Amino acid sequence: MNLGIGGKVALVMGASRGIGRGIATSLAREGARVALSSRSADALEELAGELEGAQAFPADTDDLERVAALPGEVADALGPVEILVANTGGPPPGGALDNSREEWEAAYRSLVLAPRALVEAALPGMRERRWGRIVNVASSSVREPIPHLSLSNVHRMAAVGFLKTLAAEVAGDGITVNTVATGRFATDRARDNYGSLEAAEEAARDQVPAGRLGQPEEFGDLVAFLASERAAYLTGAVIPLDGGMLHSA
Repeated sequence: MNLGIGGKVALVMGASRGIGRGIATSLAREGARVALSSRSADALEELAGELEGAQAFPADTDDLERVAALPGEVADALGPVEILVANTGGPPPGGALDNSREEWEAAYRSLVLAPRALVEAALPGMRERRWGRIVNVASSSVREPIPHLSLSNVHRMAAVGFLKTLAAEVAGDGITVNTVATGRFATDRARDNYGSLEAAEEAARDQVPAGRLGQPEEFGDLVAFLASERAAYLTGAVIPLDGGMLHSA
């Protein structure tokens, strides 16, 4: 299937590892010119050397001024951003009242204000060209809150509220806005949560209906489809990718 994104410029946040790396790899394989962004400059440069047409643009989502300037920097180097992937991090665990006010504010900057800053900078060009794809990387917590992940539960839901509002406003401009609700994937975060990837896989065999962790490349393939010409009528959606874990409709 030709996804029709060859030559498109994609900005992928959190691209140095895990799901972000999987997304960047899938988009590059489909011929997109990928702008890779994360805090890890060395890892970005290494990945840029592996992906044809990719370039590294280090940025920390805690620095909102830097984030807001990023789409313009990408445009100067590769061309206007046509595909924006908001993969802006995972806050620390904690119950409803466990985290400090500073951690709440940091989570809000990373998961709500950073995507907003990126969208605000990239959207005018998308509207002018009457084509754009915005994909938000979220968590299954936007459908079913996860115990001891209060910051993620709260702020990812807030981001979805923003993006669903945006989706209705820009659909007539040829721009789609969708969220992927992530389940358990074979990433460093899973390793950290369970002590090792082997332990995470063992837990997944019992707790995930598919009987395994997802692979970052599988996530990337879904994002590549959402960014494609074939997905032009799909917008405002929250799409679970979790091996069947969610029980809600």
